[in-house]
Amino acid sequence: MAKEKGQKAIATNRKARHDYLIVDTYECGVVLLGTEVKSLRAGRASLVDAFATVDDGEVWLRGLHIAEYAMGTWTNHEPRRTRKLLLHRGEIERLIGKTKESGLSLVPLSMYFKDGKVKVELALAKGKKTYDKRQALARRDADREMAKAAGRVAKGRYQ
Repeated sequence: MAKEKGQKAIATNRKARHDYLIVDTYECGVVLLGTEVKSLRAGRASLVDAFATVDDGEVWLRGLHIAEYAMGTWTNHEPRRTRKLLLHRGEIERLIGKTKESGLSLVPLSMYFKDGKVKVELALAKGKKTYDKRQALARRDADREMAKAAGRVAKGRYQ
């Protein structure tokens, strides 16, 4: 059987970049069961309510929904079980310090296959206030309007 190469996206948490200010990102491995991997290959995962915690020197991913494998038997997995994330000891120590001292959260941004292995992009993030979210939306709309106007000027259709 040929080895897989490259990356294939499984799921992304698009709302995370809107709700949080991303401070740092980490790439983690995930401890999974066989039926979970088969379900992920079908793209059946959701990161919407997922978050990570550090308990007893280990990082755990909670709230991740991986749908049950359709062809599974009584050995099928529980969809929202807690899953262990695989990080280096130094990275875990850094995460413990950051989450304790400055009130940062651990939020999964995306889940993907990298060379056949399931990886999670974990972000050290700070929650945005409501007015920060509104400012970001207003800035994006203003940038879009400026790009439209610049395009009209470039085509000679400026009013």
